[in-house]
Amino acid sequence: MLGPLAIVAITTIVNPLAIVLAAVATLLIVLVTSVKGTGWEPTTDISEKVLERRASAVPETEFPEPGNRAVGGGGGGGAIPAGADVEEGELEEGGTVSSGPGDVPEDEVEYFEVEFVKQGETVEISNDQPILEQGEDQGWDMPYACRQGQCVSCAGRIADGPSEDFVEHDDQQMLEEAEIDDGYTLTCVAYPRDSFSIETGEAP
Repeated sequence: MLGPLAIVAITTIVNPLAIVLAAVATLLIVLVTSVKGTGWEPTTDISEKVLERRASAVPETEFPEPGNRAVGGGGGGGAIPAGADVEEGELEEGGTVSSGPGDVPEDEVEYFEVEFVKQGETVEISNDQPILEQGEDQGWDMPYACRQGQCVSCAGRIADGPSEDFVEHDDQQMLEEAEIDDGYTLTCVAYPRDSFSIETGEAP
């Protein structure tokens, strides 16, 4: 049987040895794990290929950009390209600014009787605001999208003849000459110049 001194001596020797062995084992595990890694690799970036494939799948159209002729498919306005022709008016000292059919002096504002067929009412509207805005002023829910003459969401039809006999358009970009001759107009950029009847929500 071991005496108390022998037990103390063995315990003193075993404890540091156990501590050293545990530390070595822990270091080995950490080293093996870090060398092996997780096996994760980043995926290949295919965003450029997807964009190219989408671009090749979209058919080209003859309609001017931005926008298209789909009802509700309006486009926003944009900057005027360099070198574009712009009607000129007065701006500050010696400068210029564009003017349109809505720029009517107060003393020259005229009013015309316009029958809104679908709304079932005839109202007087002025020649210095677009038909769309004046219809909205009456509380009617008028169709529109871009409000810039670059789609046909707000289109209407004047049954009495070519629309330009009754309204003046402020830079409409979607109606062809034959459609205008058939009475179609874009109410967001159409300023009244005579009395007429119009069916709103009618696109060519």
